Amino acid sequence: MMETETFLHPWDGAVPRPLCLVENTVKAAWVDEFQHLNMAHYLTICDQANWAFWNWVNHPVQTIEARGGHEYVIVENHVTYSGELREGDAFSITTQLTAVDAKRFILFHTVLDAAGAVSATNEAKMLGFNLETRRPENWQTVVAERLAQIEAAHSQALGRPAQAGQGVVLSKR
Repeated sequence: MMETETFLHPWDGAVPRPLCLVENTVKAAWVDEFQHLNMAHYLTICDQANWAFWNWVNHPVQTIEARGGHEYVIVENHVTYSGELREGDAFSITTQLTAVDAKRFILFHTVLDAAGAVSATNEAKMLGFNLETRRPENWQTVVAERLAQIEAAHSQALGRPAQAGQGVVLSKR
């Protein structure tokens, strides 16, 4: 069974630049034979940041049941690995909203070790999705308003991350 936690934060209208909604430690179940965080579990911890973000923008409606099926699905991910996290290591994840439209948004996560060095990045594209109809849908009104507020705050204060929008290539960037 996958070991993960849910991080809940209240929405108070303030938009940290960037957000830091996840602080955690590397679990034994996430470590591979090289004695460090397995590459797949970078997505596990970044998904904690996805859920923390989603629950934050939906506050006070922070459960699937309460949201009545109005959720998101991840349709694309890109991960870069630049450091190493070992079992028991503390980490945090900063999150920046880099783009949003009526039914999609893109988050850029930076995984930081305890010293603040970058261990990985993850860029994820989400699609508004209705669990009842199993179809894409536009964001609910409150969510759409908050996403626009966050995007404005992040684009003004943070600019676009250098690694955002990159794919996998052999040529030098």
